[in-house]
Amino acid sequence: MSTTAPTRSTRSRTTGSGVTFGGVLRSEWIKLRSLRSTVWCFAIIAVLIIGFGALFSSVASGFEGMQSTPEQDQSLAASVTTIGVAFAQLVAAVLGALIITGEFGTGMIRSTFTAVPRRTPALVAKLILVALGTFVVSAVSLGITSLLAVPLLRGVDIELDLGDGRYWLSMLGAAASVAFMAMISFGLGMIIRNSTGAIAAAIGLVFVVPILFSIAMGLVAGTWVYSVYEFIPPTAASRLYEYVVDGASMLTGPAIDGAIRLEAWQALLVLVGWVVVLFGAGLALVKRRDV
Repeated sequence: MSTTAPTRSTRSRTTGSGVTFGGVLRSEWIKLRSLRSTVWCFAIIAVLIIGFGALFSSVASGFEGMQSTPEQDQSLAASVTTIGVAFAQLVAAVLGALIITGEFGTGMIRSTFTAVPRRTPALVAKLILVALGTFVVSAVSLGITSLLAVPLLRGVDIELDLGDGRYWLSMLGAAASVAFMAMISFGLGMIIRNSTGAIAAAIGLVFVVPILFSIAMGLVAGTWVYSVYEFIPPTAASRLYEYVVDGASMLTGPAIDGAIRLEAWQALLVLVGWVVVLFGAGLALVKRRDV
C-alpha cells in the first residue's frame, strides 16, 4: 500500500509557517473593529474634536475687533480648531490601554499567541492599527472642524485661510498627537497587563502629570522645571500642532528665557522615543512571561 507525502500547503497549515504579517494585520483589524469599546472611543474622539472646535469657533466673539495680522488670525484659528485634541488624547490613551489589556483580561491573548507563536508580529500589528485608527479618525474630525470654523470665525472678522500649508501641518500634527498617546498607552498596557492599572497610568501620564508640573513651576525656582516639562508626552504632543508666530503660539504661550522649548520635529523624536522605550519594555516582558 503506498502513501502520499503531504503537500507543502498541508505542512504550512499544520506547522503555522504560512502565517504572514499581512494575515496577522487582517486578523487584528477584524478584532479591533468588532470591539464595541473601539467604536465608542472613535466616536467620542470625533465628537470631542468637532464639538469643541465648533463651540469655541462660535463663541470667539472675545476676539472681535482685535487688531491682528493674518498670521495671528491663522494661529488663533489653529488653536480654536484643535481645542478638543487634548480631550481626544485622553480617550485615545484609554483605548490604547484597552486594546491590549482586554485580551489579557479575557484570555484571548492565548489564542493570539498560539496563532502567532513569535508574538512580536501580533503586537506590532496591534500597535500599527491603533495608531492608524486614531490618526485617521482625528484627521477627518479636524478636517470637518476646519470647514465648520470658516463661516463661524468669519462672523467675528477672522478669516481662516484653508490654503495655508502651515495650518494643515498643524492639523496633521494634532492628529498625530492623538495617535502617539494611544501608542504610549498601548506600551503601558503591555507592561501592566491589567486594564484598571494601565488606564490609571495612562490618565495619570496624560492628565495628572501636567498638573503636577504646573504646581511645581509655581513653587520651584529655576528654569530646569520648564525644560523637563517639555519632555513629558502631553507637552511634546502639543508642540506638534502649535501654530507659532513670533516665537509664541496662542495654544502654549511664549517661551521661558533659559528653558528648553522643543520645535515640532524635536517633539516628534521625543514622542517616538517614548513609544520605542515603552513598547520595547513591554515586548521584552511579554516574551518572558507565560500567558
